[in-house]
Amino acid sequence: MNILFLDWKSIGNEDLIQAAQKLGISVTTYAFDNHIDDDDKEFMAKFKEDLEKLSFDFALSFNYFPVVSKVCNELGVKYAAWVYDNPAVRLFSYTLINKCNYVFVFDSQMYELFASQGFKNVFYLPMAAPVERYDSITVTDDMAKKYGGDISFVGQLYTEDHTYYDRLEGKISDYIKGYLEGLISTQMELQGVNIIENSLTERAIAEMEKVLEIKPGYDSVATYEYLYANYVINRKITALERSLFLREIGQKHPVNLYTKDKTFCAEGVDNRGEADYYVEMPIVFKTSAINLNISLRSIQKGIPLRAMDIMGCGGFLLSNYQEDYLRFFVPGEDFVYYESKSDLMDKIDYYLIHEDERLDIAKRGHDKVLADHTYEGRLQEIIDIVTRE
Repeated sequence: MNILFLDWKSIGNEDLIQAAQKLGISVTTYAFDNHIDDDDKEFMAKFKEDLEKLSFDFALSFNYFPVVSKVCNELGVKYAAWVYDNPAVRLFSYTLINKCNYVFVFDSQMYELFASQGFKNVFYLPMAAPVERYDSITVTDDMAKKYGGDISFVGQLYTEDHTYYDRLEGKISDYIKGYLEGLISTQMELQGVNIIENSLTERAIAEMEKVLEIKPGYDSVATYEYLYANYVINRKITALERSLFLREIGQKHPVNLYTKDKTFCAEGVDNRGEADYYVEMPIVFKTSAINLNISLRSIQKGIPLRAMDIMGCGGFLLSNYQEDYLRFFVPGEDFVYYESKSDLMDKIDYYLIHEDERLDIAKRGHDKVLADHTYEGRLQEIIDIVTRE
């Protein structure tokens, strides 16, 4: 078997390719620009010409690209896409119905949405972790000294770019400003359920659209509610939540923060800039007593990649509640979740002083990811579905 893998330098490329090699599967990589327009005719002509010269069983990419689906559908070539982003607006392209498509989403809420609309070519597939690679990393005393600590958070603060909500300041009515602030405040008190999309009024959307001019694409069936809930409001909530939690924790315990926004500063928080995903991040997870996951609010049920990586590294995971955890992991045995800010603080206090319990939980989480959530296993699931017809 040979897979044509569209290489746009996404996270996980190397691990997926290595997984294929372990399964005895050949991989042909094809350089791809993930920012390409969904109707780039020049690319489609070149891509079609290239595909006709290549021999492979199906094309595969991280995330879904309508421009790829169009060419594959025209040539009768199977196209598999493993989507690890949410929101993922390109999934709302009319091309999703193409017979060539096999689309795998990591958030069961996304799967349920498309399944409820009759899509038979959308499948639920959680993310994975390269556990064998992580296990092969030897942590030296110098590494532990450099990267270790009581608490770590690795991830964006959503203050770096696409800060759409902040652009509304002074440009919407006081009424809508108050309504959105109330909605944000309410959502921040809720874990495990997201009320934003269903709570946006026509007036709120109209005022935001007038300022931001965010609209569905020409070939998209995405609603304005979806776009403004996920690209504007949920991003802002995530930015507020991550900043608030880090500041609160930092007042009691030292926190090592690895993020793109080097300007963030708070008492007790050591902002160390970005951590390289392949080299530094695993060491952070291995040497931190507690690894935080504070999910992007548009991920409504799914297990974020960060959480899989933490457990795959053998790190202790303390996460907000996400429903999909309960499909595969046992709270208090494989990981720990918090239900509120006060619950988060209490559990940090508890697990920092209960080391044996913390280490046992981390070990069980690691072993479950190794057994059931590797790239080899996920790739085999994709292959089984794509080739079963």
